[in-house]
Amino acid sequence: MRQLQGSDFLLLVFILTLLQVDSSQSDTEASIPTNSGISPSTPELDRMENSTNEDPFNTMDYSNFIEQCKKADVRVFRSKFLPVMYFIICFMGLAGNGLVMLRYLYFKRLKTGTDYYMVNLAIADIVFLCTLPFWAVSIHNNWIFGSEMCKVIFCLYKMSFISGMFLLMSVSIERYFAIVQAPSAHRHRSKTVLISKLSSVCIWVLAFTLSIPELINSGVLPVDEGEMCNLISTNFYILNVTLKIIQMILGFLLPLIIMSLCYSMIVNTLLRARNFEKYKAIKVILTIVIAFVVFQLPYNSVMLVKTVYNVTVCTSSKNLDIAEDVTYSLACLRCCLNPFLYAIIGVKFRNDMCKFFKDLGCLSQEKFAQWSTAKPSKRSSFAMDTETTTTFSP
Repeated sequence: MRQLQGSDFLLLVFILTLLQVDSSQSDTEASIPTNSGISPSTPELDRMENSTNEDPFNTMDYSNFIEQCKKADVRVFRSKFLPVMYFIICFMGLAGNGLVMLRYLYFKRLKTGTDYYMVNLAIADIVFLCTLPFWAVSIHNNWIFGSEMCKVIFCLYKMSFISGMFLLMSVSIERYFAIVQAPSAHRHRSKTVLISKLSSVCIWVLAFTLSIPELINSGVLPVDEGEMCNLISTNFYILNVTLKIIQMILGFLLPLIIMSLCYSMIVNTLLRARNFEKYKAIKVILTIVIAFVVFQLPYNSVMLVKTVYNVTVCTSSKNLDIAEDVTYSLACLRCCLNPFLYAIIGVKFRNDMCKFFKDLGCLSQEKFAQWSTAKPSKRSSFAMDTETTTTFSP
């Protein structure tokens, strides 16, 4: 073997040194875990890792990450406010609608199209009001009535709400034909009654059909201290948005448009009529429309904001939740006002109630003669009572 020269020896040492360095780097890299095969971490996971493995040299800013919005104060407000409001609304509404039902059952006043609409409206309001105590108990003590009852209450709530709005719309249409198209309405009076019966049945069928999504997707969810009745779906966001849009359109926008058109034409007809009571009737109409807007618009506005905008600020989200509770209670008051706006202020209703209490012995003959109007004048009969309507008050 040839003896190594000095230059060859130096070259051999240099090569061995390089091989040793490369081997040590490979061992070091093998001991460092890589990120291959691991899904990208979310901000919430990053925040959890940062909290469990504190790094004093970490300079990453976590201030922009989403934090959980704690709504304990909203739940406290809701548990104190809504049950009280629900029981007040339920008591007042059942009293007013109960008088309407009593009047029609005792005196058998189902003679006109409006009579059938008013009876069905009272039934829808009573069904809606009967669901409120269940929600009140649920808010205060969680849901204690079982899964089947949860579905039933959800279905009845939606069905009575939709049917009530459609019946209000139907009353305005019927009164449009009774006042604006009075001659033809009088000639086809029997057909008008038949149409009212059929349309009432169709309204209930449509309302039940629209309540099927709630019936299918409602159920009981476990919470910290019990159970909660709520909508359950794998696509909850899409289902919730869809149901709210349908409710805003069918439960507010469409009835408002139809009622405004019908009552505006009725007012125009009354202004051209020669009648002493026409301005009183116009005031009643304006009261109906204004009451509908005042009690329904705030809740639908809040619902629209929560549906369209994704509120990420915790304070704004909590304010919207409180506003939704308050405006929803305001919207529920519609069930209390309907009997007064549509029936109780009428002349015939007052006369029938006075006669009813007189028959029970609760009203003397003198008080009966004082409070009732046995024979309304002809000048006021067009404005307050027509042959095709129970009372003119829309």
